[in-house]
Amino acid sequence: MADPQGTNRVGASPRGNGGQDSTSDAEVEWLRNVYQPDAPNLTVRAVLGGVVIGAAMCLSNLYVFFKTGWSMGVTLTACILAFGVFQALRAARCVRRPLGALENNALTTVASGAGYMTGGGNMAAFGALLMVTSVRPEAVPMVFWFGTIAALGVFAAIPIKRQLINREGLAFPTGTATAETLRSIHAAASGAGRSKAGWLAGAAVFGAVVAWLRDAWHWIPGTFGLPVTLAGRALSEWTLSFKSEVVLIGGGALMSFRTGWSLLLGGVLTYAVLAPRLVAEGIVTSVNYKAIVAWTLWPGASLLVASGLCSFALDYRSIGRSFSGLTRLFRRGRREESGIGAVECADWWFPAGFLALTPVVVYLMVRLFQIPVWAGLLAVPLAVLMGFVAARVTGETDVTPTKALGPVTQLLYGVITPGNLGGNIMSANVTGGIGLHAADLLTTLKTGWLLGAKPRHQFYAQLFGVIAGALVVVPAFRLILPDPSQLGSETWPAPSCVVWAGVSEAFADGVSALEPTARTAIGVGLALGVALAVLERFAPRRLRPWLPSASGLGIAMVIPGSNCIAMFLGAALAEGLRRRYAVLAERTVVPVASGLIAGESLMGIFIAFLIVTGVLAK
Repeated sequence: MADPQGTNRVGASPRGNGGQDSTSDAEVEWLRNVYQPDAPNLTVRAVLGGVVIGAAMCLSNLYVFFKTGWSMGVTLTACILAFGVFQALRAARCVRRPLGALENNALTTVASGAGYMTGGGNMAAFGALLMVTSVRPEAVPMVFWFGTIAALGVFAAIPIKRQLINREGLAFPTGTATAETLRSIHAAASGAGRSKAGWLAGAAVFGAVVAWLRDAWHWIPGTFGLPVTLAGRALSEWTLSFKSEVVLIGGGALMSFRTGWSLLLGGVLTYAVLAPRLVAEGIVTSVNYKAIVAWTLWPGASLLVASGLCSFALDYRSIGRSFSGLTRLFRRGRREESGIGAVECADWWFPAGFLALTPVVVYLMVRLFQIPVWAGLLAVPLAVLMGFVAARVTGETDVTPTKALGPVTQLLYGVITPGNLGGNIMSANVTGGIGLHAADLLTTLKTGWLLGAKPRHQFYAQLFGVIAGALVVVPAFRLILPDPSQLGSETWPAPSCVVWAGVSEAFADGVSALEPTARTAIGVGLALGVALAVLERFAPRRLRPWLPSASGLGIAMVIPGSNCIAMFLGAALAEGLRRRYAVLAERTVVPVASGLIAGESLMGIFIAFLIVTGVLAK
């Protein structure tokens, strides 16, 4: 799943060897023993199913993102859900032929392209833009904006696919985990697939019922407070309470336990220790979430940015391999004679896509965000270059480093276009979006490589997905948040938006314009972020699980304490199940957590629609 400003994909696998296999031998072996040219891949029903599931997961991710700051993994959930849906359709005699593994892989690729439209800084940037400016861009240009950026990311994956997957065999852990899942659920017995699909469906129904009873009929309270006071006030006033939002528990179950307990630690330190002290000294003048987070966002944002940049810099070998791989790529004048050329995407597709889409992005940057043409022309090649780096980091670590690449772009544009808050934010959106969608396609291409799928079909599938996602995400945003002033509230904390807006304002106005204690807090956050990143890299392996997660601590400072508690409970329940009942956990954790998230979030969006249309009262 995604961390607040980067994508941490669920799954684990052996690492790639990082070396240079004999390309000809590896690809000849793949063509001879793995590739399945006659198996169905990108069929009409795979496209339609992927669009529907991807649109649903895009809606779900949008809801979850503004609640928690994370975008949840798409591929594992999508392949299980698709299997279950087609099994049900076949039982009802609506379809005759079962869904094949490669057909499901193509469907999942479409769904992933749509579902991740909320990631890569897209919604963080859009939300931050509305927080720092009073102008709301028109819907149609924003659909083109998100769709074009995502498509550029898809094209950017073309020239590096063979280098990272065919030659070096990088892990892309989520792609490998998805391949194993597809193999297991499409096995002849298919009992595992039916079991996982059943757990997912049951959890989704439960999540939807809870959301309806709470938000439509108001039979369940949103929060449960404790009869305990702190500094003369109820704990719930400090945002420390239990929430009835099962989407938070599901999100926590998909995190690592380390991130979960780090969130709880950060929430307690922020709202039970730091906030009362700030109120007592008069730095924060009222006890509510918005007043507290207006101050704590500064150490939280600086911690997230510093840890992301430091981790990125410490991975200098991976960055170096990115550029050396590119030089080898462009030195190679022709494909090896391995027969792979007719299967892979053609080399010329990348420059053709780049030349066709760059003018669109630059035009939209100028029209929507008043970025000078020359600055827009600089943004796209810079973003594509960073996308190459992001793809390698994802292949080696399973984390797409948008939380590092975004602030770098914001810093650059803060210097070359000073005072342009909107341009500062949306230029970083170009970097994050291209990087995420390049990494996302390569993750699904890794799945296809392991299963013997057709790379060109997956390329087409990803384009179908990003088009569907762009068409869904903009109107859905307007439905969920008709009033952008709700961003940053306890109902819609939107932590990543808060962080992006804060970074942009700091680069535009200068840190010296902040209140003195906030400047001190920024320094402490920067130091802590660097320290945690260094410790995570160099501490003995046995001690690393006991180190707080920088993402967990940083995000805890910009979401309500109740969210931290709920997500910790989800992480703790999942970890306990894994330790005591590993087989049951493998079968249930991801489907149940995904079902809770999908059920509550989709019902929440449906309720929002009923409220907007006047069918339900608020």
